[in-house]
Amino acid sequence: MVLGKVKSLTISFDCLNDSNVPVYSSGDTVSGRVNLEVTGEIRVKSLKIHARGHAKVRWTESRNAGSNTAYTQNYTEEVEYFNHKDVLIGHERDDDNSEEGLHTIPSGRHEYAFSFELPQTPLATSFEGRHGSVRYWVKAELHRPWLLPVKLKKEFTVFEHIDINTPSLLSPQAGTKEKTLCRFCTLGISLSAKIERKGYTPGESIQIFAEIENCSSRVVVPKAAIYQTQAFYAKGKMKEVKQLVANLRGESLSSGKTETWNGKVLKIPPVSPSILDCSIIRVEYSLMVYVDIPGAMDLFLNLPLVIGTIPLHPFGSRTSSVSSQCSMNMNWLGLTLPERPEAPPSYAEVVTEEQRQSSLPPIAACDDFERALQGPLFAYIQEFRFLPPPLYSEIDPNPDQPTDDRPSCPSR
Repeated sequence: MVLGKVKSLTISFDCLNDSNVPVYSSGDTVSGRVNLEVTGEIRVKSLKIHARGHAKVRWTESRNAGSNTAYTQNYTEEVEYFNHKDVLIGHERDDDNSEEGLHTIPSGRHEYAFSFELPQTPLATSFEGRHGSVRYWVKAELHRPWLLPVKLKKEFTVFEHIDINTPSLLSPQAGTKEKTLCRFCTLGISLSAKIERKGYTPGESIQIFAEIENCSSRVVVPKAAIYQTQAFYAKGKMKEVKQLVANLRGESLSSGKTETWNGKVLKIPPVSPSILDCSIIRVEYSLMVYVDIPGAMDLFLNLPLVIGTIPLHPFGSRTSSVSSQCSMNMNWLGLTLPERPEAPPSYAEVVTEEQRQSSLPPIAACDDFERALQGPLFAYIQEFRFLPPPLYSEIDPNPDQPTDDRPSCPSR
């Protein structure tokens, strides 16, 4: 009797999305099929699947132990998220080559369904880094008597979702720094920068608001860059890798000049989301706004970023809980908002000249209301179609005489 041969062994997933890419998150059910094609009849002991998710780090360091003596220190650590095994055909034990308990599979194509549930606890997002990775996979093994097993492994992607519509990620980020270029100098270079929020998703653009004042004698260049920092932990040690993600360059700034960025745009390319909950791998992002100073250390500001997976709500704002509740109510009522809200009528359209002249107090109230509609709140409602508002602390409705203790650049 001539036994058949295994022509192919493949794994396919039942995808949960329209892109036909197997992407899951904690608590999801992973299902799919092991596809087996054989030419001729074969006898098998078992067909098994093994599913596993784990994070693993590994790096080496060379160390000296005295004169002419060196050795290599290995650092490894692993965290397992789940480990699932199942038998699709046959029995668990296949370490013997007896002819008992064999299953006959006829020639042709055959499908064997499998399914398992991911843990409800948070899982680390799939990641491939310099010194470590987070991987999730399913492996199929076909065992036959007197033959080596046929094995196939296929990975799938897990995203631990980060919703940037949370108050902590919608809060503005800002900072200010100054630098003098010599010990006895009283004037130098000042840098202040801010961004509208901390949380972003890949593909979004960060609007940078900055002011760079050059009171030094050198020509400097303002720049900005997004950096990814990968941190790996093992045996009480930490290995860090910093990578440039995106950057931009401003105009050269000569002595005594000031440059202002009114929403300079830096786009976030497709990158891995932040990993914040894994004990051995951490992936963080930051926006560095800095001044390139020839012949001296650069002046820089680091503004932390979180790259999430759930994008900004169309009406997300610094008061995210209010806007989210409003949005839910509107969806429940079946209402839709116009894409671009109409501006309110001007004061002259609702108040006649006679009324304006006869009642002064209402005039002040209406003026305040109109200024409010032109201010931060109304600008924010329009989904960032215009420049985002400044921080509330920067607006004083009753300003006193301006004061500035910072020395100004001398005229040149």
